[in-house]
Amino acid sequence: MLFICPLGDLIRRRQLILSLELITTALTIGLATTRNLHLFEAISFLVGLANVSPQILVPLAADLAPPARRTFAYSIVLVGMLSGLLLARVLAGLIAQFSSWRVVYYMAIGVQCTVLILCYCIIPDTPPKNRQMTYWGILWSMAKFGVMEPVMVQIELLTLGTSTAFASYWVTLTFLLGGEPFNYSTLAIGLFGLVGIGGMTIGPFAGRLMDHISPWYGILMATVFLAVFQATHTAAGGFSLPALIISCIGVDMAATSRLNSLFVLSFYVGQLMGTSVGTKVFVDSGWRACAALGVALYAFQIAVLLLRGPHCQRTTWFGYEGGFGFLKAIPKAVDEKTVQKA
Repeated sequence: MLFICPLGDLIRRRQLILSLELITTALTIGLATTRNLHLFEAISFLVGLANVSPQILVPLAADLAPPARRTFAYSIVLVGMLSGLLLARVLAGLIAQFSSWRVVYYMAIGVQCTVLILCYCIIPDTPPKNRQMTYWGILWSMAKFGVMEPVMVQIELLTLGTSTAFASYWVTLTFLLGGEPFNYSTLAIGLFGLVGIGGMTIGPFAGRLMDHISPWYGILMATVFLAVFQATHTAAGGFSLPALIISCIGVDMAATSRLNSLFVLSFYVGQLMGTSVGTKVFVDSGWRACAALGVALYAFQIAVLLLRGPHCQRTTWFGYEGGFGFLKAIPKAVDEKTVQKA
């Protein structure tokens, strides 16, 4: 993701997305047919390397959408990404219950072929955004912005915390539902992902709201909601099914709203951290300690957010300059000729 996604600023994104989809489709055929473990691992690595087209679609959607609806466009793409994670749980539960694991890859081949055709028919051909820049120049600018821009550092920390808690919740939920007192089957655990998808359907509506208010307030409210739903899970999720369902819907709804304006790379790093750390804590200390870890992560995010006010200048690391206005400032119309000259 780090080394391939920047190509979206240098070459036409339509061709890049179609090429990546074609490569991953071909590699998935290898995953479905190979019987050599080492070859399977090598192909899996290559699939992970090339399967970054959704991360290129996110900024493309933002570029194509008008400024007043940009967050809404973000929400549509990101709801699809997160729903895919949960839908995979549902399908995995069904397949594990009734068929072979290879069917997962046969199904993936069909899905990717369908996506490839849809991308060919739908994605517009747009010119490169930064034709004048070099590949290494873009990587250097990413490294510089990632540590020197206060807003970007804050976004990275917030995204890291959200995705870590989100991944930890869903990975360990499988362990929780499979043990006492629920003792659900693999099929029932997989179908539980539908509850989370239901919560995510609210994401686009929240994204539409975020187009009108200051992002700082939207992130703060969503993080508070996440902490409340995670606390519900901590208090009663291990023995009360209604509490578990409420926390499941609430976490997915609020997480989707939060990630509309956050940094995708930090999200996936957090996914890896949440999977490993959450599993470790659950195995060593049980479901309640793992759930409390999620509450602590959301509290950490609130503390990071409160370091900077909603309208601070770009270079301000700490403070509350610029007031506390709740609504987003509407940008003034810019003359098209002026933009072209710039």
